[in-house]
Amino acid sequence: MNHDPRHPTAARDVISTHSVFGAPCWVSLTSRDQDATESFYGAVLGWQWEPAKLGDHFRVALADGTPVAGIAAVASMYQMAVAWTPYFAVPSADEAAARAQERGGTTAVGPLSLPPGRAALLADRDGATFGIWEGELVANWEIWRRAQPAFIRLHTRDAFDAAIFYGEVLDWASGRPGCCEVHYEGGEVVLRSQGDVVARIESGALGSAPDPTIRPHWQVHFAVADVTACVRAAEVHGGSVLSKGGDEAVLRDPDGAQFTVTSHRER
Repeated sequence: MNHDPRHPTAARDVISTHSVFGAPCWVSLTSRDQDATESFYGAVLGWQWEPAKLGDHFRVALADGTPVAGIAAVASMYQMAVAWTPYFAVPSADEAAARAQERGGTTAVGPLSLPPGRAALLADRDGATFGIWEGELVANWEIWRRAQPAFIRLHTRDAFDAAIFYGEVLDWASGRPGCCEVHYEGGEVVLRSQGDVVARIESGALGSAPDPTIRPHWQVHFAVADVTACVRAAEVHGGSVLSKGGDEAVLRDPDGAQFTVTSHRER
């Protein structure tokens, strides 16, 4: 797997995936060069670092002392893609993985045991990669949400088809207490958990045919105080700017992983 989904040192309240099932609960980056990755994200997002229990190639990123992301410098070692991946909380990784396969998704890794839980790396039926995690969360979910990750957005060919797939796999809008709510707002499918926007799915204008040129993928958006400063730091430290406008910018790190910085925090 790409990360150790536990904070390895700090004491915390034990919050399980049963409490926030269906919602994003972690983000992970697979990279090639550990030192370059730490230097880049330290400069751009102000992260500090501490070891993860999975080994020397793994690190946990901290924002003001709160664990916010996992970094795994194993892309070259295991011939893996360099990319950011969101992980969703599930009551059972095995059941969620089975549901994904039944609905045309694929399993890349797992489910496998990473005490105190289980994890898997999957892809939806259009090829967008995502992870699932069952067990204790990295930290109190509310603290993690507020620390830096703002939300995630799925760019795909058919937002409604994707929403059906993820809804059935992750129990969105299932009526179960605590499940995520799904709405159509402003031309996007919007996922809310405990009142907050935690994910969006977009695919173009309502009623338009799916765009075959889109490469479906999840984009991680990080909330920052100064988008312009992040852009400058990215350029100085070997990254590149793919687009910039308004209160956000899409950046690429030196290994090629894309992510978004935004001054707009979803609510």
